[in-house]
Amino acid sequence: MTIPPAWGKFAPAQIQGPTPGLNEASLQQSRENEDVIRSFQLKDTTTKKQEGHVRKPWAHFVAGGIGGMSSAILTSPLEVLKTRLQSDFYQSQILATRDARGIPPPSDLSLPRTALLHFRETFQLLFSIHRVEGWRALFKGLGPNLTGVVPARAINFYSYGNGKRIISQNFNHGQDAAWVNFCAAANAGIITGTITNPIWVVKTRMQLDKNHAEKTSTSSNRQYSNSFDCVKQTIRSEGIRGLYRGLSASYLGVTESTLQWVLYERMKLYLRRREDRLMASGRKATYWDNSVSWGGRVLGAGTAKFFAAVITYPHEVVRTRLRQAPQRDGRMKYTGIVQCLTTIWREEGIASLYGGLTPHMLRVVPSAAIMFGMYEVILRLLGEQA
Repeated sequence: MTIPPAWGKFAPAQIQGPTPGLNEASLQQSRENEDVIRSFQLKDTTTKKQEGHVRKPWAHFVAGGIGGMSSAILTSPLEVLKTRLQSDFYQSQILATRDARGIPPPSDLSLPRTALLHFRETFQLLFSIHRVEGWRALFKGLGPNLTGVVPARAINFYSYGNGKRIISQNFNHGQDAAWVNFCAAANAGIITGTITNPIWVVKTRMQLDKNHAEKTSTSSNRQYSNSFDCVKQTIRSEGIRGLYRGLSASYLGVTESTLQWVLYERMKLYLRRREDRLMASGRKATYWDNSVSWGGRVLGAGTAKFFAAVITYPHEVVRTRLRQAPQRDGRMKYTGIVQCLTTIWREEGIASLYGGLTPHMLRVVPSAAIMFGMYEVILRLLGEQA
């Protein structure tokens, strides 16, 4: 039989008649086309990664150490300033200066005037460090700080990165979730705080060492000649326990790092979903897409740190006070978290629990952005996933 010419315009499927269920399947795929494509692509990608990817647990250690070192060097002056503003010695100096100038206490001032006074005193102290003690004083404690930051960040990122993978694989079928991030971050914070606390004690005492603050024309009242001397004097006068001053406050500080990790992972999840939609669309990534991907991670790290630090900041002040050297009679002024909090509140007011907040925020937000940015970059260079 000869097919009429008009029939040649139709596809074979149309000539044969509709296949049962074909129209419904076509409509369903049409409505959910993006989800279907994304599902196949993600499954294929996940399978390939699981089959061909060789895990490198040490990559998190290296990337975290490099990220921590970079941020510590670039933000060292603000670290020194923050530590001094947290200490009671420099707080008493600020109060004496206010009394001499006839400035009423912050409780008697309006909120805008209090904020302006805080900013002014913060930058006055920063400039006075350079003017009185020289530019090297802005990097005082950088040695023990690097000695602490590099292993601390390396341990923290190593513990978190691998802890997240182990927890998700064993307890959540390999899927990421907020509670997985929470458990991994809390575990990493406890491990890091326990191992590195002695280093932070030395760093804090070196930064608070009144090298030029009480200097006379003929002599200097510097208590420690170097970090090793600080360790010797601490063990001699306080025993090994002296190197673990502030450990309880460090554990309290786990709340900050945990909150930061959870917020950061949620922001990364949003960026991953955006990348998945781009992949599913078949459109090639533009310069703007790449900028949003990397810029979003850096901005997300800084934003997560900002909110976590503001919410949990008083523990920073408590930790610094607990790590201070003993008084002249050998007694410790602050002996525990609760006693430290009540003493500060009673003697100095609640505002002192936020002493050094301005330089702290000026330091930790860009520091977190630098550190997490370097961490992500190094991990990708080493062929590992964050």
